[in-house]
Amino acid sequence: MKIWLIGSYGIVATTAMVGAKAIEKEIIDTTGVVSTLEDFKAIDDLIPLKFEFGGHDIRALKHNAYEVALAHWEINKHFDFKILQEVKNELELIKAKKGTALNCGPGIKALGEIEALEDENLTLKEIVEKIEKDILEFKGNDEDIVVINVASTEPVYEYHSEYHDSLEGFEKMIEENKKEYVTASMIYAYVALKNGIPYANFTPSAGASIKALKELAEKVGVPHAGNDGKTGETMVKTNLAPMFAYRNLKVLGWMSYNILGDLDGVVLNHNENKKSKIISKDSVLQKALGYSPYSITEINYFPSLQDNKTAFNFIHYQGFMGTKLKLYFIWDAIDAIVAAPLLIDLARFLIFAKKKSLKGVIQELGFFFKSPLDTNIVNLHQQFEILKDWFNKNLK
Repeated sequence: MKIWLIGSYGIVATTAMVGAKAIEKEIIDTTGVVSTLEDFKAIDDLIPLKFEFGGHDIRALKHNAYEVALAHWEINKHFDFKILQEVKNELELIKAKKGTALNCGPGIKALGEIEALEDENLTLKEIVEKIEKDILEFKGNDEDIVVINVASTEPVYEYHSEYHDSLEGFEKMIEENKKEYVTASMIYAYVALKNGIPYANFTPSAGASIKALKELAEKVGVPHAGNDGKTGETMVKTNLAPMFAYRNLKVLGWMSYNILGDLDGVVLNHNENKKSKIISKDSVLQKALGYSPYSITEINYFPSLQDNKTAFNFIHYQGFMGTKLKLYFIWDAIDAIVAAPLLIDLARFLIFAKKKSLKGVIQELGFFFKSPLDTNIVNLHQQFEILKDWFNKNLK
């Protein structure tokens, strides 16, 4: 199985590589990998836990995946160093290709020295062709391949019906070099889907969510899923919010205050990039409760935390006889550790979907996302049952 990662030198991507190779070599167990639960045991014969990685990035391109993973580890110490050493030889063979950060906002510039295709004065068509060449070279004759976007969050894109609402319009945009209307995540999604490769958008960026690319997926007959991996605070929200609904308790207000460091925090410290993330995190309350309570969602950069993401939540709700009550919780986790195993899951489930000739948005993979495409179901318990039913139905 091959996994092409957009943002392959980020901490989530490199942690996924280390973990996947460690599982393959039986150095670690599969804790955290949903697809290894007994409910999905039958997937092992179809898509074994054996992986080959490649990807695009815009940073540290002179290095290999081991060197980048080591740099992340030296800052975060987020797993046993022996694991990294055991997979060193495998990671040294993985080297990112130069990608695009087109219209990814000012937050990207804060990452330091970057090397992006658009800096070479390439046309939009030339950027697409270069991205396509890289992915197809990696793919070779292997059909068991998926593209997953784990790059930094893009700003909310400028919608243009002519270019975003139809495949014909999208391809016209490419031909006419209308760079101002496309984002990097759209380019990656377009290339993947055009070539029959399943695509997962683990970010709140646009990706394959626009009508034009949904049309492409249906036309080619390829599955895709997104948006924005549900790994931490929002996962707790989508467990807790239904509890209030089940007990007929009225949520009056919900405050979420997130602090994080590392490169994700650097990018989200810019309002244009942060806006997409806040919309994604905040939208689950209305979907889970059926109404929109007063809410505050904040994300702030806290350098010393590095990849340790902390979220403080205050919930004010009304109980019996109008009495106002409160609930507080704190989510504290290494972001890459909770996110990385889900990349393995998404790769396996999307390849499974392709093997079963499924196409278009796979709504049932909404279990893994904050803002799942084409469904308003965000209740984690419901999503898990839907995922199980979908898997068992398609096994037949």
